[in-house]
This record gives sequence, C-alpha cells and structure tokens, in this order.
Amino acid sequence: MSVLQEKIISIKKEFDDISDFLDERRIRLWGAAKAKAYNCLHNHGGVMAVHKATGISRPRIYLGLKEITSEERLDKSRIRMKGGGRKKVTQKQPTLLKALECLVEPLTRGNPESPLRWTCKSTYKLRDELVAKGYQISQPKVGELLSELGYSLQSNRKTDEGGKHPDRNAQFEKINETVKSFQEQGLPSISVDTKKKENIGNYANKGKEYHKKGQPEEVNVYDFINKELGKVAPYGIYDLFKNEGFVNVGISSDTAEFAVNSIRSWWDEMGKAEYPNATQLLITADCGGSNGYKVRLWKTELQEFADETGMIINVCHFPPGTSKWNKIEHRMFCCISQNWRGKPLITRETVVNLIGNTKTKTGLKIKAKLDENIYEKGRKITDKELESICIEKSDFHGEWNYKIKPKKDVL
Repeated sequence: MSVLQEKIISIKKEFDDISDFLDERRIRLWGAAKAKAYNCLHNHGGVMAVHKATGISRPRIYLGLKEITSEERLDKSRIRMKGGGRKKVTQKQPTLLKALECLVEPLTRGNPESPLRWTCKSTYKLRDELVAKGYQISQPKVGELLSELGYSLQSNRKTDEGGKHPDRNAQFEKINETVKSFQEQGLPSISVDTKKKENIGNYANKGKEYHKKGQPEEVNVYDFINKELGKVAPYGIYDLFKNEGFVNVGISSDTAEFAVNSIRSWWDEMGKAEYPNATQLLITADCGGSNGYKVRLWKTELQEFADETGMIINVCHFPPGTSKWNKIEHRMFCCISQNWRGKPLITRETVVNLIGNTKTKTGLKIKAKLDENIYEKGRKITDKELESICIEKSDFHGEWNYKIKPKKDVL
C-alpha cells in the first residue's frame, strides 16, 4: 500500500470518528484544514484526497479553504454566510404557493375549468398538476407546503341539517323546559328512537378489535341478506334521569306499533319499578320515522298504552332535520356501536348480548330483549279512530307538543 493510500485511509478513519459531532460549518473547515495539511506534505492533491476519503464535495472544501484564509471571519454563532445555502422552493418560484392554494381551495370545485374538480386531491396529483403548469416540485414538498398553508387530511363532518325551521330553537327550549319540569316532579322522561337496522350473519362490522397478528376474524365478502336470519331493528328507550336504557330488538318491520310496544316493554321491565307512583310520562322523539308526529298509528298505539297504564303520555318531537340532537343518539346508541365494533353480528342473541353488556365509565346500564312479534306494515287508521284519541295539543306547535290522556280520565 502506498503512502498516499495510507494517508487517505487515515483521513477517512479520523472523519468517521468525529463526523457525528460536527455541524455543516465544522465539516467544511475540518476538510479544508486536512486538504491544506496534505498539500504541505505533497504539494498538491489535498482537496481530491479529502474528497475521496470522506465524500465531502470539492466545492465545499474549496469554500472552507477560502474561509480559513480570508481576513473576514464568519461569526461563531453562524454556520454559513447570511443568504447562503439552498434557496427555498417558494423563493425560486414566487407564485408556487398561490398556484397550490388555487388547486386545493374548496371554491374551485364550482369552477368548470378546474382540472382537479372531479378527482381526489392527493399530494401526487397536486404535484403532477403543478409540474404540468411549469413548476419544479416534489411530492413530499407539496405535503410540506400544504401544512404551511394550514391544510391537513380531514374527513367529512355532518353539520348541514338542511333548511332550519324558524321555530327550531324555540322548540328546543320548549323540550328543555318540559324535561326540567318532569325532573323536578320526579316523573319519568325518556328519549326514544330506532337504531340503524343490522344484518344478521357472518358479515363485516365497522371498527377494529384486537386479534393475534395476521389472524383477523374472517367474514363474508358480500353483505347479501341471509333470508333465514334477516335483519334486526333495535328500538331504544333512554331514561334521561337515570342514565339507563332499554333496547327492544325487533325482527319484523319498524312500525309505530313496534315503537309503542318497545316503550311498553321498557315500562314493564324497568320503568314501573323506577317510578311506581308516576302519573305522567314524557317522551322526546324525532319528528319522523315510526314515532313521527304525522303518524296516526303512533298516536293510536299511545292511546292504548295510556289506557293500560293510566298515565298521561306527554310527547315532544324534535324539529325537522335535528334527529342528531336526540339524547339517545350520543348517550346510548354511540356506546352500543363502540361496544360491538369489529364483531360480526352472527345471531340475534349476539346482538342482544352485546347491547346488554354495554357499559360506560359514567355508569350507563342497558337492558336488551328480543322481540319476536311480527308487526304488520301499512296499517291504516281511519278518521273515526283518530278522532277517538284523547289528545290535548299545546298552544305552541300542537303538532309537535301534545298530551294523550287515558280515556277513563275523560269519561
């Protein structure tokens, strides 16, 4: 091995030992010092020798040589001269940020000229579009610039409830006042609704659950309805004061008869014991569906329930388009969905058990029951039957707020 080769190996070893502790400036100056020392011994070739041994670029070493021989010394607190280093991509291309923002700005969706109007705006597609416009930029840099502009990946948020009824807020206040009044009197107040129908069988269920790595639970590829098992319709009743719930898991149609029978089951299973002296019951419900304010069968069935229990049934409906404000949605149904996430609903009993075992840190308790009754769809209520209902409508939106009294109290 020649002396020159030994010298290069020596330089390489020394650089490997200290390089992790040097910043950009010290590497530049160290390389220049080594090149200068090499030239003192061998007259020339120092820059090339250091470059080969360490990989430090020759321009960088020359810059270091210039720096150590210059009378003007760089301030110790700086790594390079002011204005040195690679220019930012946005400095080289001043209109780049504006062009990028125009591509992702939501208002451009309505612009027929926008090339990305009908495509997913990934960083790759944005990069391609910018390159097509003549800009020089990489895909990772697009992501960095989007972050600088305040953009991030976000999913849709359900906030648009459609057209708002002019008395929307007033109805919420009415419901709140009524619930408070019932609470002060120690009378039962419940929130009711039907949860989304669920396929029964070995089907995929949204969410994830812990399993051994590489051993996920295997389910059917397609969600074709099992004709034998069908679907279930969980109708929920949530006690606004006790933080307790009841779910009647129906296997038939979600009708008003099913809805009121679910309330009846709650009363027999839970409500009667909790409120033995109750003379009135308050039901808060959506304005549509099986318990909608326009459904004749709903009011007819409530009349039967009032006659059976001897209670006055008070009903307050939420305004149109505000079903998500119903307490049962975010105090009970969301907890049920979380409890059975990632679990295939193999049988009806599986659904009942998963609902019944739903608990929260705030003390929520739910009782579930399978309802195997068959409820007839399309039952018609005549005008005569409707007129026989002992209903007392509120002065404020009587269609939303009303009482149904037991007939024996009227006679």
